[in-house]
Amino acid sequence: MKIIAIIVAAGRGTRAGGKSPKQWQYLGGKRIIDHSIDLFKNIPRINKIMVVLHSDDLHLLDRNDVLFTQGGSTRSESVKSGLTALQQSERPDYVLIHDAARPSTPLALINTVIDNLETVTAVSPALPVTDTLWEVIDEKVIQTKSRNNIWRAQTPQGFKFNTILDAHKISASTMTDDVEVAISAGVQVKVINGSEQNIKITTAEDFERVIRVLGHK
Repeated sequence: MKIIAIIVAAGRGTRAGGKSPKQWQYLGGKRIIDHSIDLFKNIPRINKIMVVLHSDDLHLLDRNDVLFTQGGSTRSESVKSGLTALQQSERPDYVLIHDAARPSTPLALINTVIDNLETVTAVSPALPVTDTLWEVIDEKVIQTKSRNNIWRAQTPQGFKFNTILDAHKISASTMTDDVEVAISAGVQVKVINGSEQNIKITTAEDFERVIRVLGHK
């Protein structure tokens, strides 16, 4: 089956700090976006990589081993742009949709997502929530929320290409997750165990956490 990875890199990522969006900052002498691209370059079953970029960043990628296209004003619009570009040129059987800000995803996890696509239409890694959850308003705890059946979403999320393309065509542009897009269109999504090493860089503290993971690979 033909598989293409879509790496979403159009966000601004202001909470991470720095002079440039987090995907363009460096970790260990290499940009975060390059770390994320190279994860998928190291998996032979992935045929090509499509990177979705902000309009201000189209000149920054400077790689000739990937496809790229311009994203939209929301994450959902950016993924839809990537899917539409693939529909016009590549038409894969399956896509893996990944956040550029996750540069330390274990290769074994990516391969497990691909393995599951042989038997299901949609699959995503996630981790069960173990911390106590509070509802907080005006710095005061209002109540404790049940963590039963609550999981933390991760990427890459894998889909049959036509299924997720059709789901994005009818979804709201405000949706922040492709599983949300899929289930809103009636698609059943299988959940597999993710990895604590699959860190999404959101704040400045996350850089050190990712460096420690990459240092052990």
